[in-house]
Amino acid sequence: MAGEHLLEELGRFDGDAEILQAWRDGMAPEPALLVSEWADRHRLLGSRGSAEPGPWRTARTPYLREIMDALSPAHAARRVVFMKGAQVGGTECGNNWIGYVIHHAPGPMLAVQPTTELAKRFSDQRIDPLVEETPAIRERVAPARSRDSGNRQLSKEFPGGQLVMTGANSAVGLRSMSARFLFLDEIDAYPGDVEGEGDPIALAEARARTFGWRRKMLLVSTPTIAGLSRIEREYLATDQRRYFVPCPHCGAMQWLRFERLVWDEGEPDTARYLCEACDAPIGEQHKAAMLAGGAWRATAEPTDPHAVGFHISALYSPPGWMPWSEIARLWLAAQGDDRAIKTFRNTVLGETWQEAGEAPDWQRLYDRREHWPVGMVPMGGLLLTAGVDVQRDRLEASIWAWGEDRQSWLVEHRVLAGNPFEGAVWEELRRLLGETWRHASGHRLPIAMAAIDSGDGMTTAEVYAFVRRAGAGRAIAVKGQDGLRAAIGQPAATEVRRNGRKLGGLKVWPVGSSFLKAETYGWLKLDRPTEESGDPFPAGFLHLPIHAAGEEFCRQLTAEQLVARAGRNGFRRLEWVKTRERNEALDCRVYARAAAAALGMDGWGEGRWARMADALSLPADESSSAAAQTSSAAAPPTRPRAWLAPRGGWLR
Repeated sequence: MAGEHLLEELGRFDGDAEILQAWRDGMAPEPALLVSEWADRHRLLGSRGSAEPGPWRTARTPYLREIMDALSPAHAARRVVFMKGAQVGGTECGNNWIGYVIHHAPGPMLAVQPTTELAKRFSDQRIDPLVEETPAIRERVAPARSRDSGNRQLSKEFPGGQLVMTGANSAVGLRSMSARFLFLDEIDAYPGDVEGEGDPIALAEARARTFGWRRKMLLVSTPTIAGLSRIEREYLATDQRRYFVPCPHCGAMQWLRFERLVWDEGEPDTARYLCEACDAPIGEQHKAAMLAGGAWRATAEPTDPHAVGFHISALYSPPGWMPWSEIARLWLAAQGDDRAIKTFRNTVLGETWQEAGEAPDWQRLYDRREHWPVGMVPMGGLLLTAGVDVQRDRLEASIWAWGEDRQSWLVEHRVLAGNPFEGAVWEELRRLLGETWRHASGHRLPIAMAAIDSGDGMTTAEVYAFVRRAGAGRAIAVKGQDGLRAAIGQPAATEVRRNGRKLGGLKVWPVGSSFLKAETYGWLKLDRPTEESGDPFPAGFLHLPIHAAGEEFCRQLTAEQLVARAGRNGFRRLEWVKTRERNEALDCRVYARAAAAALGMDGWGEGRWARMADALSLPADESSSAAAQTSSAAAPPTRPRAWLAPRGGWLR
């Protein structure tokens, strides 16, 4: 061979065999075996990670065949997008691809989960069983117990390549290596920005550019909110393939729509699908044959010629996984609860949820206000948080009380006039946050946590200095992050400087501004139960008092609207825009809600709320305040601790 002759001419040397083998590997053509063929031939499923142990059979989920084969090196696609519902085997596509790469097309591969913790879980629950249960892979990945095996929790080495697993929340992990193959899982749960370095998908994709046309990327996710969903954006840039299946009665090809699934009233077990051509009922017993006779068809012209996209819902779930009767049952259970309906559309149908763009009517909120004494916390409010908005000539602060089912009560809204570049207004805020409020039980409640906006670049240093003086657990600096699909994210350390002098460090908490505004507006639209009905207030209800929520406050609370805008690359995105100049009440509400989330309120169960209520049911006592018991019980150890306001001051 040419390589052998060249070595003979140059002379033999240590390591020449390895170099020659690497040269041969580089000259070898791409493997002709397809990913689905490899899976059928080599993949074994064990009882540890599968409900159906034994040899992998693509025929069980025939719609996965074309998706897997698009990941084969010989296929022209560079980006494979899979927008899906639950119970369709989507994750196994990626797992089969990983096994194929390790065994048949070795190269550097990066697998990204939403967080590093989920990446570790993915390694333990998916990759380790894949290696242990599939002989063709097991012989190429050394046992983890052997010394220098290259088999670690987030890294699996094999001849010719390496699999690295990381979280989308780790900038270091995303730029740790160049990768020919990228598996990005549940991308709608990725943070909008990773430690200030940009979009995690863009960071990951940059690691594959050196491989040119030979790179491959698989993007998988259930979708979230229309206009904000990453997987929807990626899917709309492709040829938008749908899986068409034949009607068992007339043979007409069609893709399955939820609107065609019907059942007798109140009887989900009677669910059947109506053919869109002949209107004949199709039963669950026909599903296996329909799936076997199905075919993917493109429904759009792609804007990215190197991308292919697939969408499928749980309606296609094979027999024994999620029957149509279960889908009907889930839909019926979700009625009357927008959150449950959103979850159903996202996870079962694999569709985005369209948020209502209209802001609540301020007049309706004004008219539904409630009566309770000025400065008093109603009985249901068990935890106080404050949200502080920083303006150029003032600070504005809202104190909100929180109770079980995330109901909330506005306690007070104050405007603190003063220049934020001077100390007087911060001293006034210090005194405000050191106050306590009378509870309906007779006790006095302190503010458990204050969240202060640090997003204005001009006043950021002043906010940081105040929070740093306050100390951990008393106040947090927050910064809005529209791409964050949660109330609050993980805090990031930052350096505090003032007038050019280094003061030390603190942590800044990212706040999901869009997420919390949508949540707030959804709760503001809830109807107040009538006195005649005697029904309880719904979960999430916002209680506004007549004494604190005037016309201007109600207008500010409804001062933004969610609208669709054309973003970069032509993708549509939803954006919150102000409908009037003043919106401080809304911003303060968002920050107070973020403070409650930072304390871990969203994870509290009935037991925790009951203990807090029990503490306030004790007789008020100056020496042993139940408010202190309530606040100290409020803070989980992994979050900032709720601080108990002592007599005589706050920031000493």
